[in-house]
Amino acid sequence: MNDAAPAPDITVVVVNYNSGDYLKGCIASLARQTHPNFETIIVDNNSTDGSLERIAEKPSRLIVLRQSENLGFARANNVGARAGKGAWLALLNPDAEAEPGWLDAMMQAVVEHPDHRMVSSLQLNLHNPTKLDGAGDNYLAFGYAWRGGFGHPASKAPPAGECFGPCGAAALYPRGVFLEAGGFDERYFCYHEDVDIAFRLRLFGEKCQFAPTARIRHAGSAVTGRTSRFSIFHGVRNGVWTYVKNMPGGWLALTLPVWFLGAILLLIRGLFRGAFRATWDGFIAAFQGLGPMFKTRRELRSRRGLTPSNVASGFTWNPFAYIGRQIDVRPFQQEGPE
Repeated sequence: MNDAAPAPDITVVVVNYNSGDYLKGCIASLARQTHPNFETIIVDNNSTDGSLERIAEKPSRLIVLRQSENLGFARANNVGARAGKGAWLALLNPDAEAEPGWLDAMMQAVVEHPDHRMVSSLQLNLHNPTKLDGAGDNYLAFGYAWRGGFGHPASKAPPAGECFGPCGAAALYPRGVFLEAGGFDERYFCYHEDVDIAFRLRLFGEKCQFAPTARIRHAGSAVTGRTSRFSIFHGVRNGVWTYVKNMPGGWLALTLPVWFLGAILLLIRGLFRGAFRATWDGFIAAFQGLGPMFKTRRELRSRRGLTPSNVASGFTWNPFAYIGRQIDVRPFQQEGPE
């Protein structure tokens, strides 16, 4: 990078682990961004597939941080965030391609709604853009998260509004706020870390907006496999940890019976889908790791900036919305001092 170049507005972090030709398309899409002042940091988790060497079209400011081991998605993003110089942190999955106006659209979104400093992109399916890959992350009050609208027709994409949090495949955060909150929880390794930090940041008083003009196309779990043992195990374990760690005490007591019912239903579903063992092992690993999560819970409680009622207003309360992967993007409320 040229030392005389101005400090970037945005640090874009791409975590790569054997992403094949997906990485090539991802980085080429960043080279075509209309926003001029950003840096791209690729954190490579010791890939062995030659994906880095196949990159052709590159943005002008590109840094590659090669790791000697697979750090996981959570820790590798933190490495990139700490190395960056931008006031804003954008995350883009290696199996995603951003439209040219992606960065500009997210920056415009925070100009128009400065109280909503987390930004969620409109995600379309990379291989079939008539289908949604997601329109913001949602959180069921009973402890389960999902990507709103996954698999639904793209025509169902909502207008701009407030959502629970951004999917980490294509997200924007104030970089300083992200780091001050501790970044992604590195104990997660992979999966659910985006929901977890959205929950934490909301506890601290931050809000998230869905920006439909910030568009990307995403393959989704192209490396790990959406229904693989790896994905199911980490998704289940980390989902439990997110619930236990972040849910305010009163709401935890109120929602716990329904959470247990949901856990039983997940195990039954796993039985019919050949994923029972991975689901069971995820729950066992989650319970074995509850000690450190309760310690973190106590630390978070001392930093919480919102009342439990304020926190609950961001949840989705209808369990059928979770079952149907419905979209929960709400109109913006009047912004300003509370």
